[in-house]
Amino acid sequence: MKKIFTFLIALATTSAIHAASIELTISNTRCQKVTGFGAACCDGAMCPFGTDTNPVRLLYGPTSQIGLNIMRMEISPNFVGDVIVPEWGNYDTPYDWKGSLPSAKIVKQRGGIVFGTPWSPPGDYKTNGTAQGGNADDQGKQRGALRDDCYDKFFPWLNTFLAYMKKNGVNVDAVSIQNEPDWWVNYSGCLYTPQQQLNLVKNYAHMLDRETYPGVRLISAEPLGFDPNYSNTLLNDPVAREQIDIIAGHLYGHPPLGNLKSSAVLAAKYGKEVWMTEHSVTDNIDHLPNWHENLIFAEELNECMLAGCTGYIYWYMRAHWAFVGTGEAKYNPGNTKNKLLPRAFVMSHFSKNVTGSTRLATSKDKTSGEGAAAEYSAYIKGDSIIVMAIDTTKNSVDLKLKLPYKVKSGKHILSTGNETANLCQEAAITIDEPTKEVIVRMPARSVNTYILTIDQASTAIEELTQTEDTTVKAYYDLQGRRLNTPRGMCIEKRSDGTSRKVYIDE
Repeated sequence: MKKIFTFLIALATTSAIHAASIELTISNTRCQKVTGFGAACCDGAMCPFGTDTNPVRLLYGPTSQIGLNIMRMEISPNFVGDVIVPEWGNYDTPYDWKGSLPSAKIVKQRGGIVFGTPWSPPGDYKTNGTAQGGNADDQGKQRGALRDDCYDKFFPWLNTFLAYMKKNGVNVDAVSIQNEPDWWVNYSGCLYTPQQQLNLVKNYAHMLDRETYPGVRLISAEPLGFDPNYSNTLLNDPVAREQIDIIAGHLYGHPPLGNLKSSAVLAAKYGKEVWMTEHSVTDNIDHLPNWHENLIFAEELNECMLAGCTGYIYWYMRAHWAFVGTGEAKYNPGNTKNKLLPRAFVMSHFSKNVTGSTRLATSKDKTSGEGAAAEYSAYIKGDSIIVMAIDTTKNSVDLKLKLPYKVKSGKHILSTGNETANLCQEAAITIDEPTKEVIVRMPARSVNTYILTIDQASTAIEELTQTEDTTVKAYYDLQGRRLNTPRGMCIEKRSDGTSRKVYIDE
């Protein structure tokens, strides 16, 4: 029987041999393409809002140490405290659209993506007459929702945001329907049921001005716990499905391999991206995150990728529990203002290396359950195979990687603790000759990125099947002559009109 191979690429082994070993098989099965990673530029911990661009300068762009490329900003309802601004077109109020402009400009200049999320539409569009969600004593517990007679005003309002940002030098890449439509709050908020969101998108999203703002994409509402009812209701409707480009949600109360993974199934079927647009793993804690807490953050990033996520956006970019220090004395030492925190370097394992890659299926995505002792994921980007490995145990092990291609060289990026000296250390992976099996060291309590360079000069073939391909119409040699008995390198012409170079071994 013939063995048919297709020309591709190849992967490898290291020379180090150790005792305890875990085996991870990486296939060539392609999963989602990863758009990137980011954080929010919002008020609060980002004060003074709109004037300090240090966080984005430290975090964004391919030449930064962290490599973020997505920035989330609020589309303010023009509401200050509990006061409704009489003319919501007054863009210069303190809590407003101009606050994100300086940071957004820098992110765009560095090749990044910026998107806006409404916490609420203008108060006079809503059932409670205010931008507040309504869950407050001074509002009489009036639930704030978009009024039926204002659905046709919603997308024109988003258009004014796009116009303002463009006029001031920022072409916004995407806009969302609503922040946490399922969470009744005493701050700026607006409630939608899945059916109300469907009504809004199906009947009015055509009013988003994609001609004036070409390339702008529409993001679904972002439910608190990534409730799949919101995204599935949209995607199951063919009219609404055409309007939505990105499915989004948050992780509060629901870890990635639950609702997010469920939401990603239908999204992948229809070719939609899936973004986790807000979470803070250890929010409002009374201390700087310790190393174990940062390992948990790394596991969340990894689990989002395993769930089918294409974009991960953390909450505030500057906070003692985030990426850039605030300088607050109660969280010192280590919380120096506008200095990168260890959590940023944990994020960089993914943002610097996984952005733009395609995830590959593996034999052991997790060991067991949420927050497993060790977790893995793998990716392909250009001529590299990238393997992420997170270990929360006290024991170091060897990780045997069984790869789909031969590799010829590599490097190991390692983080083992909160001290600067232990963050993102780099070392070469020695490979004696091209191989598909690599043994690498996985230290205790560590975040690891193994980047292996595919050897394209060696045999460089991928086994396809042990059986005849019935779609093949004919074989030709490399000079274009038809072959009655194909052998060795040849051109395979298929019944669908396509051709490919193959190797046939009798």
